[in-house]
Amino acid sequence: MRVAVLEAAIAELTETGYAALTVEGVARRAGVHKTTIYRNWKDADGLVADALAGRFSADIPIPDTGAVESDLRALARSLVATMTTQAGRALLVTVLSDAVRVPQLADVKRALFDDRFRRAEPVVTRAVERGELPADTDPAELLKALAAPIYFRLVFTGEPVDEATADQAVRVALAAAQARVLRAGGPGAG
Repeated sequence: MRVAVLEAAIAELTETGYAALTVEGVARRAGVHKTTIYRNWKDADGLVADALAGRFSADIPIPDTGAVESDLRALARSLVATMTTQAGRALLVTVLSDAVRVPQLADVKRALFDDRFRRAEPVVTRAVERGELPADTDPAELLKALAAPIYFRLVFTGEPVDEATADQAVRVALAAAQARVLRAGGPGAG
């Protein structure tokens, strides 16, 4: 029942948007009574936060191709593939429009990014160990540099986002890392 409700919440969010999402709509879609939902979640905000956390915290593939460029390309292309789906767009709209109003969603957004950075950190660590990146490269800063151009297009400019976008993000992030501007301690460290 829990999985069906969470999947129904994502489907409802994708189709109706956060503002129009109702517990009744999720219950109907999941084939359960709304009291079943209220027994497990206090309100629609909690349900959406739980559904988003579950949907987007699933294990992301951590590539290990033996080269940092192809590993980062796989990560960037995976991000593009995920965020250009209906569910990915719904996630963006929800966390950007309602995260300020709904503290649970702000917490989910922070946790999602923290989890993704933590999971992808071995890609950078291995590259440092192989001598492909400077020893003081900060994995989180490199991953932020990788994701930033993709999210910029998705959120602000509305430009198309595709594999070419992902590949360009890799080139930019690698150039910044190799120029030693993505050092431990964050921007300006050193």
